[in-house]
Parts: sequence; C-alpha cells; structure tokens
Amino acid sequence: MQKEILIVDDHLVVRTGVSIILEEKLKNIAISTTENYSETLNILKEQKFDLIILDVNIPGGRNTSMVEEIKDIQPNVKILIFSVYEEETHACPYIIAGANGYLNKLSDKKKLTGAVDSILKTGNYLTPDIIKELVKASSNKQSINPLDKLSKREREISELLVQGDGNIEIANKLSIQLTTVSTHKNKIFTKLNIKNIVDLIGLFNKSVGVNT
Repeated sequence: MQKEILIVDDHLVVRTGVSIILEEKLKNIAISTTENYSETLNILKEQKFDLIILDVNIPGGRNTSMVEEIKDIQPNVKILIFSVYEEETHACPYIIAGANGYLNKLSDKKKLTGAVDSILKTGNYLTPDIIKELVKASSNKQSINPLDKLSKREREISELLVQGDGNIEIANKLSIQLTTVSTHKNKIFTKLNIKNIVDLIGLFNKSVGVNT
C-alpha cells in the first residue's frame, strides 16, 4: 500500500533534496510538501498522511505545540522532527509532546531513509542517545523543558512575546483584555525566573528552538 508523506520545510532545497532521496531509496511512497505552518494545517484537514517530516523552524511554527495540534487533526499520523538542532539537547521535548522520531538535518542519506523507513514500519525512530535522555528525564522526575511550567494560555502569550508582539497586539490576537495580558506576562516571568523578553527568548532558544 502506498504511504503518503508530507515534508514541511520553508527551504525549497531541503524539500526537494529530501524528496529525491526518499523517492530513490523507498518504494510505494507519495510525497507532498508545504513551506509554512498554516499551509500545513490546511492540507492536513483535506488529505490523510502516514508520516510528516517536520522542520521546527517554519514560518508560523509553534515549537512543541505543533505536534499536539497536528495530532488533534490527524491522531494516527506519525511525525519525524527534522531539525538543525542536536538531538541530545532538543529531541526529548518533541518526543514527549508526541513526535515519533527526531533527526538532525546534517544526517546522511542512509540515516534519513533509515529513520523514515523505521517510522513507517514500526511507528518510531529513537536513537540510543534520545532513549538515554528520556530515561534520564524520567529518573530525575522533573521536566526537561522549563517552559512546561507554563499554562496553555501562558505558553501562547510567551510565544507571541518571543515573536515580537507587544501587549496590545497580543490582546487583540487572543481577544483578551490588556490587563489580562499584563497579569499573564508577570506570571510567566515569575514561573521562569526571568526578568525581561531577552531572557525569555534565550530560554526558548535553549529549550526547543524558535524561528529566527
């Protein structure tokens, strides 16, 4: 049976290169591509996929929240995170959020096709390093991502702050009162033990990576 694969990346060279490699090495696959998050959500509402190869730094992207939102639309779809960030430092938050695998973009052709083939056949692609970090996180009994301390609303607001939105813009986008934004902003800074937006941006970069 033909497997439907969606490649999500804002770079044409990456989308084209990955497509060529997979079509050369794997049989019975059909590949579609998107270049931003909103386009991705739209196509997911119209077409079923077996696997999504997802870059985390796409326009409109929402970090680990994308995994949950994608699976809300298609619960059975598998997700392979394809990122420039090292798996030792960035893979676990995405796996915990529900991704089925994580692969660094510097990986060679064999590793790429092996990861895709593994997920299509077994449902997961977890390297020994990722498993080690997951076990470490579990044994420590604490979140490996400090942003997990935030509520859903606080996470939404923090992401908008990182993207450069001010209090007024956030209030308009989320349809909430300006005073509510200020209250949430203070709670975010307190929970994360930070003092300003620069600290928040640094924490996002360290934890899961943000669009640049």
